[in-house]
Amino acid sequence: QVQLVESGGGLVRPGGSLRLSCVASGIIVGYVAVGWYRQAPGKQRELVARTTSGGTTNYADSVKGRFTISRDDALNALSLQMNSLKPEDTAVYYCNANVNIFGKGVDYWGKGTLVTVSS
Repeated sequence: QVQLVESGGGLVRPGGSLRLSCVASGIIVGYVAVGWYRQAPGKQRELVARTTSGGTTNYADSVKGRFTISRDDALNALSLQMNSLKPEDTAVYYCNANVNIFGKGVDYWGKGTLVTVSS
């Protein structure tokens, strides 16, 4: 059974930083594509950052240069370092793993952690 558990969300002022973590069980994060998505109130869920097992990483244009995704294979975890936060970064952030099962990509999601950027 795959489980993804996020932590690290909270309230931060504009310009501040937060670090989100996602601990995985049932999968090995180093072997699958993992990433972070977010969903702001009234908006669709969108990709924030993603990294593949081969090390290819991509970011949403809106977070490039401010956010960094990383894996900790020893802890079987995924992190998102968020710097220079803006009010428009306010959203629920979800950890995602895309697992290849018999040739088909299956998405697994955490329950999300709320990030609020406000003065």
